Amino acid sequence: MHVAPTHPWKVSTARARELQLELRSRVIRENRLPPVKFVAGMDVGFEADGAARAAVVVLRFPELTIEETSVARRKTIFPYVPGLLSFREIPVLMAAFRRLKTKPDLVLCDGQGYAHPRRFGLASHFGVLTDLPTIGVAKTRLIGKHQPVPESKGSWRRLIDDNEVIGAVLRTRSGVRPVYVSSGHRVSLRTAIKYVLACCTKYRLPETTRAAHKLASG
Repeated sequence: MHVAPTHPWKVSTARARELQLELRSRVIRENRLPPVKFVAGMDVGFEADGAARAAVVVLRFPELTIEETSVARRKTIFPYVPGLLSFREIPVLMAAFRRLKTKPDLVLCDGQGYAHPRRFGLASHFGVLTDLPTIGVAKTRLIGKHQPVPESKGSWRRLIDDNEVIGAVLRTRSGVRPVYVSSGHRVSLRTAIKYVLACCTKYRLPETTRAAHKLASG
């Protein structure tokens, strides 16, 4: 799959934050996605020597059967800094995406999208650079407040920061901790919720994330 050249990744933390502020104006938070026939998940694991191992799994939708997988490994060039995860993970994720033959119509990212201090988390960053529709599906909250979420599957509450709705706290399985969903790029919040639920079967996390995590940890 063709992935266009990107900006430099070996930058200072101050420059990384500046880049987020510069690029966030390109984020589209309304539906501009094609009919979804292929949905991708991606994850990054870190090996003992510090190298990053990225996995991308493309699944048929709505069947959620695996169509293609790709793995790439690269030396980590950016430290772990909360709010700057994309600078640590996207370079190796791009390498994995370039090896794909199947272009996904939608990507579910294991991380934040708009629900980010600068409204430009990993899902938004990746979406803007690739022009792919993306959704952020995070296991933990980075910022924002919300009301209690009912225990039944499909229930959700708005995630709010500075009087702005930045995402949703979604119960993907009854009685299990919710996930934090936000628009990444070219997908509205309500559409993001719909696709996350459609990709969750009997587990808390979407099958996209689960498949990519297994491969990245392999």
